[in-house]
Amino acid sequence: MAHVLRDIRPLDQVRSIKVKLGLVVLGSVAATVGAINFAIYVGVHARFAFVAGLIISLVVIQLLAHGMVLPLRQMAAATRAMAAGDYSQRITATAQDEVGSLARSFNTMASQLDRAERQRRELVANVSHELRTPIAALRARLENLADGVEALDEAAVTAMLRGTERLSILVDQLLELSQFESGSVRLNPQRFGLAEAIEDAVAEVGPVRPDVRIAVTADCGLTGAGDTARVHEILTNLLTNAVRHSPEGGTVTVSARPAPGAVRIEVSDQGPGIPAADIERIFDRFYRVDAAREAGSGGAGLGLAIARSIVELHGGSIRAEQRIPSGCRIVTELPN
Repeated sequence: MAHVLRDIRPLDQVRSIKVKLGLVVLGSVAATVGAINFAIYVGVHARFAFVAGLIISLVVIQLLAHGMVLPLRQMAAATRAMAAGDYSQRITATAQDEVGSLARSFNTMASQLDRAERQRRELVANVSHELRTPIAALRARLENLADGVEALDEAAVTAMLRGTERLSILVDQLLELSQFESGSVRLNPQRFGLAEAIEDAVAEVGPVRPDVRIAVTADCGLTGAGDTARVHEILTNLLTNAVRHSPEGGTVTVSARPAPGAVRIEVSDQGPGIPAADIERIFDRFYRVDAAREAGSGGAGLGLAIARSIVELHGGSIRAEQRIPSGCRIVTELPN
């Protein structure tokens, strides 16, 4: 019986809860009057006819009101399950009234919470992995020094310093991403020259891969509007990503030109490129096309995520494109 009632929702197509309540009252009154008249017509005593009418009225109310309150009951049960950590709960939202709209909003919220919980778990796992690697290396090196297996020389100190620098960069990037997500980052917009900003970024990133040439094409008179420190961070992150993925002796090209209401910056490399299935994910935190190689080169997969956050904070857009025959192009547009 309960399973049958679960599928009975005769008022789902009514778009107002007030109209539904009116129909429930009207249906119960009509059922009561009809039952009493029929009982008297067939010779049933008026007292028993009245009781029969009330019973039939209650049955009609149950049938009509069941579909109205079922989503509310489901939401109450789903809320308790979500409070316990189960974000897979969803509501059957077939009603067209306010309760149905609430149920669909509940499903949207549940989906977003489920996605946020998965991202949180992935973030914790990725952060743990990224921190564990340099910490393990430092610990092993220190144990060797403490046990006298390795001498405390310049090479050992330099290697440990590189490990601590990697940890420091990772922590700084994580803190920066959390600031973007919390909305606590404020911009200091001003006019700046694109050519000068690109040259400054090239001078900073160039030593990362001296065997990769960085070619710049930008009009000396082209200017942009934005937070110069943050724009510099966008450029260095994009260039660092490009040179890391470039082959030995390769060339990274950077160009800047005006676009309608914006300035367009392109950073292209000659690396292996990005699979079509991954091109939308390269701006995700900790995402790597080649996890093993990138982990070994010191990248944590946060640079492009930070670049996207800064671009979006400026009201611009950023996307990745495949190059022919190989390589990747990152296209950034910032409002001018």
